[in-house]
Amino acid sequence: MTAPAGPVVDVEFDPALPWQKARSVALRPEPFGALVYHFGNRKLSFLKSKMLVAVVTSLADHPSAEATLVACGVPEAQRPAYAKALADLARSQMITPRESA
Repeated sequence: MTAPAGPVVDVEFDPALPWQKARSVALRPEPFGALVYHFGNRKLSFLKSKMLVAVVTSLADHPSAEATLVACGVPEAQRPAYAKALADLARSQMITPRESA
């Protein structure tokens, strides 16, 4: 679902915790989903699903990544693949943990 460029950071992604799109990340909509660019580390990723774009853009609106998947209508059978994509985005610093409200 994503293709991070460059080295990745060892980040422990926990879908039960709150996450957000990193502040220094921009999303550019594309017919296939979106390009994601990190201005700080200059990494480029591809979100190859419009539903994944919706998940990433709404992470900050929900209490956890799991809750975001549910709210965005990701089918239960596809949630492990989406959680893996989010973990990849966390390792490439495209999404970051946020404080619980």
